[in-house]
Amino acid sequence: MLQSIAIHLTIRNNNFHKSTFLNSTNFITGSLYEKTAQLSNYFKLTTQNQDLIEENQILRNHIAFLSSKKDSLPEITKTDSIHYHQKFSYTSGKIIKNEYHKPFNYLLINKGNLSGISKEMAVFNHKGIIGITEKTTENYTRVQSILNKNTRISARLKNGSNYFGPLLWDGKDYRQVQLTDIPRQANVKVGDTIVTSGRSTIFPEGILVGTVLKIDNRTSTDNQISVQLFNDMSNLRHVYIVKNLHKLELKTLENE
Repeated sequence: MLQSIAIHLTIRNNNFHKSTFLNSTNFITGSLYEKTAQLSNYFKLTTQNQDLIEENQILRNHIAFLSSKKDSLPEITKTDSIHYHQKFSYTSGKIIKNEYHKPFNYLLINKGNLSGISKEMAVFNHKGIIGITEKTTENYTRVQSILNKNTRISARLKNGSNYFGPLLWDGKDYRQVQLTDIPRQANVKVGDTIVTSGRSTIFPEGILVGTVLKIDNRTSTDNQISVQLFNDMSNLRHVYIVKNLHKLELKTLENE
């Protein structure tokens, strides 16, 4: 008690000690506010990240609309039409379960029928393809992963050539998939980028897949290409689900 009174009197009657004490107090208080602000900002990151994802979804839909508008300009000149037809729409989602070590892997995402999700829609993120929707409920969707031995996705070289083939997984390494049926005359080399071909009603053209890791031309007349995925399939969170707005029309023609 007496020691506390003595310290108080020393600080009050001595300008140097008073100044030092106030500076120390301000430093501690400032540091506390700084740490509090940092902690607050940390907890805001989740909300800010979700906002960015939703903004990206809106931007993707705008880009898809503008692309369809651009593609239809020659037709507009001929028909004097003012109608533009967007081909794809995008919905953001979050992965809540992920398998990648089994022969037939699946994922679960937190969007379902109520969000407009249905069977056979493409799933990807900013790094590349992830899978295809297989079954939906009101609020959730099961996705057949690219790491599933039943999955087939049409892919091509990004180098400007029109060579394409089925992309599949041999069930061995979750970091790699295989691009098959690429003719030997195709100009392909290690390091080339592989993207979706757009030759289906599921994936838009040009979605990233990965890079050429190895080329095996010993077994047939075609190249069998090992592709290193851009995505780390063991560490996935946010995704986009793509709806082809022309799918029913295309399917009707295919089935006639």
